[in-house]
Amino acid sequence: MASLKSTFLPAFARSDAPSRETLRRSLARERAGSKTEIERPRLVLASASPRRVTLLAQVGVTPDALRPASIDESAKRGEMPRALVSRLARAKAEVARNQIANDRELADSYIIAADTVVAMGRKILMKPAHIEEAMASLQLLSGRTHKVQTCVCLITPDDRIRTKIVDTRVRFRYISRAELESYIASREWRGKAGGYAIQGLASCFVQRIVGSYTNVVGLPLTEVVGLLNSEKFPIQYNWVRAAEVDRQ
Repeated sequence: MASLKSTFLPAFARSDAPSRETLRRSLARERAGSKTEIERPRLVLASASPRRVTLLAQVGVTPDALRPASIDESAKRGEMPRALVSRLARAKAEVARNQIANDRELADSYIIAADTVVAMGRKILMKPAHIEEAMASLQLLSGRTHKVQTCVCLITPDDRIRTKIVDTRVRFRYISRAELESYIASREWRGKAGGYAIQGLASCFVQRIVGSYTNVVGLPLTEVVGLLNSEKFPIQYNWVRAAEVDRQ
């Protein structure tokens, strides 16, 4: 029994990093051997979302590259909202990592990914594919409180994986039929979890919000900065540089 256990445990303990040798893994080994830090850490955002790029810019972070991950975002049968965002955020980060694993400029980058869902209890409201789905989502949210959940996944240059899930509660006022039809006609709902963008026209539907506003937009900044700081990404370096530019 003991020998059987020793045979299988290493397999469960392995990272999900690519099994083949890559430039990224080679650089990580070199740093570990010499105990040196990356001179100029780089950051890759596993998304092409303008909202997430803008949010990062608010805290002085400009990604060195965008590597959006094309994955199936469908929920599995019976999958809960927290499990879904956790699985998708990690999958996006890992796809981006694999894309840059042999890129000489980006191989040793930090990678950050996020996934956001809107949930009403156990029901997950995904990005509507057509007008009827958007209408149904907003009718469900009208006059009720829902939860917005985002999972942030950070992969360090030595392939340690850190995740953080953030919950925000949002209450909508009653949305009239005329308002609903006008909002749908605006087409702002396209590509938005739950069929709305809190930073846009739908802000007038919000009665109350409990938790992180930037989480609802698509990236909880307090938690993102916390993860980056905890893994020694020099986020404040850009703050100092911005001050120096202003003085010139």
